Amino acid sequence: MSGAEEAGGGGPAAGPAGAVPAGVGVGVGAGPGAAAGQAAAAALGEAAGPGLPDEAGLAGARQLQLQEAAGDPDAPPKKRLRAAEAAEAAAAAAAAGSGKLEERLYSVLCCTVCLDLPKASVYQCTNGHLMCAGCFIHLLADARLKEEQATCPNCRCEISKSLCCRNLAVEKAVSELPSECGFCLRQFPRSLLERHQKEECQDRVTQCKYKRIGCPWHGPFHELTVHEAACAHPTKTGSELMEILDGMDQSHRKEMQLYNSIFSLLSFEKIGYTVVPLKACVRLHLP
Repeated sequence: MSGAEEAGGGGPAAGPAGAVPAGVGVGVGAGPGAAAGQAAAAALGEAAGPGLPDEAGLAGARQLQLQEAAGDPDAPPKKRLRAAEAAEAAAAAAAAGSGKLEERLYSVLCCTVCLDLPKASVYQCTNGHLMCAGCFIHLLADARLKEEQATCPNCRCEISKSLCCRNLAVEKAVSELPSECGFCLRQFPRSLLERHQKEECQDRVTQCKYKRIGCPWHGPFHELTVHEAACAHPTKTGSELMEILDGMDQSHRKEMQLYNSIFSLLSFEKIGYTVVPLKACVRLHLP
């Protein structure tokens, strides 16, 4: 018997370089959950290939963030709903394979507060978390009302107008992402969508040019010429038009009265409010 066999006690011969025998390398206390996690990680690495571990890790981290936002009881209901929908969409895309590039970029470039693509300026904290202009201003105003320091909702670092900066690269990337027109359902870059919907789309909703004398028609732009040629309001008599205009004036006066009452309520110097603890009231009425 050779010296190597004597040292190994007749054990199995060494395999190829880098091969790990069965049962070797499993940490102490690693249960079935750890083994399953290792197997899933290995399967993910094999399926992703040598050039995709970073992308897979980013997608997994993003999905975990969405799940945490969906299950956070302190998050606003609207944010929990959007997080749940985004998590379901990400799970469906993962089950069906890699989705489109636009869908993957949507989850990467969206605001971390409202989980929606920014429409204007994009701000980032010192750690790089993105916030749209509306959510950024809302966080600063809410912290100022509470006399607290505003923090990033993701990493809890301090945020302010001096600490945060705009991310121009993300703004340009979002402006080039395709978006669907709400009228003709065609795809356009987000930077051109507003102009298309207001000026170019043939299916955009328009009103008759005789609406000032009471014509209630509204419909797609490509039908406007036909309607105006057959509109009956220009042929109405003066008395008929006066009745229509009187009705329009009455509805306008009612709207102005409502607006004035709202403005008068909001113009008070001091508005008091009382927070009633409902739990305490329920306990008092319990037998």
